[in-house]
Amino acid sequence: MSTRRLSDIHDALAIKRSMDARREEYLDVMTFRSNARPLFTEIFGPLIGVKEEWRAQGATEAEIDMSAFRYRRPLYSALPLNTGWLAGPNDVERILEETDAYIIARDTYGRTVKLIKGSATLALPLDHPVATMDDWLRIKSHYEFSEERFGDGWEVGARQAQAEGYVVSVGIPGGFDEPRQLMGEEALCIAFYEQPELIHDMLATMADTAFQVLEHASRRIQIDQLDVHEDFAGKSGPLISPRHIREFLRPYYRRIWDMLHERGARIFSIDSDGNILSVLDGLIDAGINTLLPMEPAAGMDIVQVRARYGNKLAFVGGIDKHVIRRTLAEIDAELEYKLPPMARSGGCLLGLDHRIPNGTPLVNYRHYIAKVWEILERETVKP
Repeated sequence: MSTRRLSDIHDALAIKRSMDARREEYLDVMTFRSNARPLFTEIFGPLIGVKEEWRAQGATEAEIDMSAFRYRRPLYSALPLNTGWLAGPNDVERILEETDAYIIARDTYGRTVKLIKGSATLALPLDHPVATMDDWLRIKSHYEFSEERFGDGWEVGARQAQAEGYVVSVGIPGGFDEPRQLMGEEALCIAFYEQPELIHDMLATMADTAFQVLEHASRRIQIDQLDVHEDFAGKSGPLISPRHIREFLRPYYRRIWDMLHERGARIFSIDSDGNILSVLDGLIDAGINTLLPMEPAAGMDIVQVRARYGNKLAFVGGIDKHVIRRTLAEIDAELEYKLPPMARSGGCLLGLDHRIPNGTPLVNYRHYIAKVWEILERETVKP
């Protein structure tokens, strides 16, 4: 078995980031308290192969790691606290098989996963550990509270990061995403109807643990942002209904968010690709106030959503990643449509809605960055 890790794929795609806006400014912009200067970022960086394409087109190393380009963004310091799956000593990732085309591995959940080389950055599970309540009870201890959930020196590190201007963030397991990791999408969607007691017990256990960890942490350090990763939608809509959000996700989210918000946390951000328009009301009711990454190809138009929801929702992303590999005129049209209303209204950390796609010419990306700043500087509200 190989000593390589699946995370090596992500490491190879890493980009350099600078702190261009301190936490106070970011929090005020994203909660509509101020809008002095617009925020702009590259959320994830390039897809596999883009760096090689750009090198062949004459990119400098500073362009390859993105440090050559101008952004205005915060930096985040995620507290080293574990609120989800707590791996045991034998729960380590192992590469089982590797060919020129794919990697087969055993992940920390104990699943067999397959990663397609050259195109994918995430491995797809081939099996899952939970199908029944008995299966869940066998692994439930991985989600129960213990002191091991606090990383060494977490409090000292958090205080230092906050003093340096970082946004202090924490994450909780997704109310849809974590059961999906354990069961798979199809089995989970059926379980909402046929095994609701199983899903309730999963989320109650996760909520108990996350609450205990974050209740303790938030007494010692100011937590700014709560993050939850769900990715529960595609182009045709979400895999979870408004009713199931009310029944399953809302109690889970609210238990954590209400406590943190009372203690000064200001942002509750959900990460989901796809079209989530039909469940936005339910997510807002559950405490969500920031959406990431606002995928235009799936119908998530930041101009239209802002017109409907006003300052109830802030956005991260929202610029069509596919447009930047088209013509310069199409890039300009996308930016002229979206940037002026967002610059005027605030509540945005603008950027591409996901990774820079293959086939994006370096000259297009250079133009994109220059055009963004031309518009933002033109539209920035002067005091």
